[in-house]
Amino acid sequence: MNDLDILAIGAHPDDVEIGAAGSLIVAARQGKRVGILDLTRAELSSNGDVERRQQEAAAADKLLGVIRRYNFGLPDRGLEAVRDEAISRVVELIRQTRPKIVLAPYHQDRHPDHESVSRIVREAVFNAGIRKYQAEKGHPAYRPGQLLYYFINSTVTPQVVVDVTSVYPDKMEVLRCYRSQFELEEGSVATPLTNGYLEMVEYRERLFGQQAGVTYAEGFVSAAPYVLANL
Repeated sequence: MNDLDILAIGAHPDDVEIGAAGSLIVAARQGKRVGILDLTRAELSSNGDVERRQQEAAAADKLLGVIRRYNFGLPDRGLEAVRDEAISRVVELIRQTRPKIVLAPYHQDRHPDHESVSRIVREAVFNAGIRKYQAEKGHPAYRPGQLLYYFINSTVTPQVVVDVTSVYPDKMEVLRCYRSQFELEEGSVATPLTNGYLEMVEYRERLFGQQAGVTYAEGFVSAAPYVLANL
């Protein structure tokens, strides 16, 4: 497989887009190779179904400029029951694609699956660098240079921000691809996502932008201290 610059990981199709679509668009337009991994197909979502969610994700991918999207098809709301399998499979994907940066959900979130993925990815990033871990599978050990956590439903003061002002209309277009999740349609039910959720995301990223001296910014928390070059 070709190497990736960024591998963004979420529990469900739309997680990565909520927290990091702008940053991924910026990276892709700079020529970076970006991939997304969804651990589940979101089969238990209150609105929409798996087929439609996959169609929405494919539409979002075109706008994002990602070169590859993966879906492990692990059980929605059942990730803790398959935790070891999930870690193993994420390790293999990291070793195959060798991303420089991995993105994962922040570890505190109202949705337990997002918290599970945060823990799974952290362990996988660590295990991927252990030479004797799953050595029989044939992919050499590799540890990404940076693990960053993006925000979905919660937020803290970010350690890293990306100026996404120039692409913010594109991010909103990406999120609107997921109409089954963010719009009340005939036959759908009200959820937190249909109650001003996109406005909440925009408010958060206006706040991060204000703190950074730009209009819009996406925020991230680093899993480890990082080196500030050219001090």
